[in-house]
Amino acid sequence: MPIKPAARLSEVSEYYFSRKLKEIARRNAEGQDIISLAVGSPDMPPSEQTIEQLCATAHETDAHGYQPTAGTPELRQAMAHFYKKTYGVELDPDTEILPLIGSKEGILHTTLALVNPGESVLVPDPGYPTYTSLSKLLGAKVVTYDLEEENGWQPDFARLDAMDLSDVRIMWTNYPHMPTGAAARLDTYERLVDFARRKNIVVVNDNPYSFILNRKPLSILQIPSAKDCCLEFNSMSKSFNMPGWRVGLVAGNAEMISWTLKVKSNIDSGTFRGIQLAAAKALETNTREWHEEYNINVYSRRRAVAERIMTALGCTFDKRQTGMFLWGRIPDKYATCEELTERVLNEARVFITPGFIFGKNGERYIRISLCAKDAKIKEALERIEALVRGE
Repeated sequence: MPIKPAARLSEVSEYYFSRKLKEIARRNAEGQDIISLAVGSPDMPPSEQTIEQLCATAHETDAHGYQPTAGTPELRQAMAHFYKKTYGVELDPDTEILPLIGSKEGILHTTLALVNPGESVLVPDPGYPTYTSLSKLLGAKVVTYDLEEENGWQPDFARLDAMDLSDVRIMWTNYPHMPTGAAARLDTYERLVDFARRKNIVVVNDNPYSFILNRKPLSILQIPSAKDCCLEFNSMSKSFNMPGWRVGLVAGNAEMISWTLKVKSNIDSGTFRGIQLAAAKALETNTREWHEEYNINVYSRRRAVAERIMTALGCTFDKRQTGMFLWGRIPDKYATCEELTERVLNEARVFITPGFIFGKNGERYIRISLCAKDAKIKEALERIEALVRGE
């Protein structure tokens, strides 16, 4: 009999960017010189002291063994101090923080810890596709809740209260929001905590974009009693220019952290000590000036160019967006967002993201990443303006 894949694979497709980037790589190998403004992978380096710490630890003869699944004490303490100085949130580094090998891993582990097969999770639409795909792979049912431009891409709590949520275990939230750039709001966090307590649901807020084009970072854990019913993910990928290092964290309710650790301890064997100590160094020593330059100044320059690209394409957008993307509504003349993105790819050789990959509420939108060198994003603008002039 032919070998067949597990039935769970029928629930998901290959990640859009995994599939599309193979196409882009092939076309670049053919000499097409495609500029990618699609993926949110920071193109700048970590701080110098971060790299120096990594190198120094790598030279230590006793630094290469297995590390604690719960993370080194140095990293947990640095993460707790970071939350205190950034958000004013007190966390016990021994019980209320768990370092992760990136947030994707955390989505997997948290879902395994909290959701039984056949139970449901609430996922935002539009939202990060991995919330949906990993839930399906784990046998959970996905229930979407709408985020709409008219409501500032914030949850509609009246609509949520009217839904049957009897078997929902987790509600995924993500503020500052990706892909729309909607800012975090304390009033939204307050209502989410109240909602979680009333519905006996765990709210997991994914919070990697706190610093990008944003000088007032917020955390759901700032809300009194949030630790009773909430967890929060954070990441060093975006704000510390460390996407390939795979360092994140989950913080909040100590008992739920212990359940997540139980899952994690059966899946991985810890992160290389050099990466953990370098991450701790970044958390402890990156200055306000460093963050101002990399998270505000650089992205502000690029954002100004991205806004010109959106305008050239006839898209409308909210100038109050934060984060490392620009989200815009496409003109009515296009039947779908992919019609526009494929035209730009094929005729201007610029790859931008169609909003449909984030859910049905993203079908009339596109997303531009700011993670490209200034010269490249300016060249992308020139190509697109030339395309529009030739219409």
